[in-house]
Amino acid sequence: MASGTESDEASDTPEIYKDPDDGRQRFLLELEFIQCLANPTYIHYLAQNRYFEDEAFIGYLKYLQYWQRPDYTKFIMYPHCLFFLEQLQNANFRNAMAHPANKELAHRQQFYFWKNYRHNRLKHILPRPLPEPEAAPPVSAPPQQPVPALPPVPAATISATATAPALPPMQYANAPGSALAKNDARNSAVDRRKRKKEG
Repeated sequence: MASGTESDEASDTPEIYKDPDDGRQRFLLELEFIQCLANPTYIHYLAQNRYFEDEAFIGYLKYLQYWQRPDYTKFIMYPHCLFFLEQLQNANFRNAMAHPANKELAHRQQFYFWKNYRHNRLKHILPRPLPEPEAAPPVSAPPQQPVPALPPVPAATISATATAPALPPMQYANAPGSALAKNDARNSAVDRRKRKKEG
């Protein structure tokens, strides 16, 4: 009879599941999934296929927040996934990522972050140069001569130059008396052809 009571007690206690590899496979699968969240196109795919309408999946996203602890963040290669994981806790963000325009916006902002990250980081990390010491004024500087004032220009000259239209750059070459017109290779070729026909 004692053996019967022992078997009854053993059946009452639930068996605890033990991973055959001590959770290594689960760890790798969750690490791979969470790093996929760094890609806005993948989040858009999840939203398009209505994963975000499943309460179990939303619960899984809440469970995955343990990856934000320092013990686990050291394994993550794409830190943007933690930002997107935090955003996915918000229902408005989950709904917005179903639209292609929002996916493109997130992808563009991520690109600009990567493009300027090094420059922005170095701007705050590198030490700023010390200000240069101001030079002492010279002990005995010679007095400067005053610049003589220019004579006033007659009003007739100003009004004549103001009303004359300025020629566009290409018209200077064709202007009569212009040095450019004499040295222009095209004009000399035309002159040679005219002389050839006349001769």
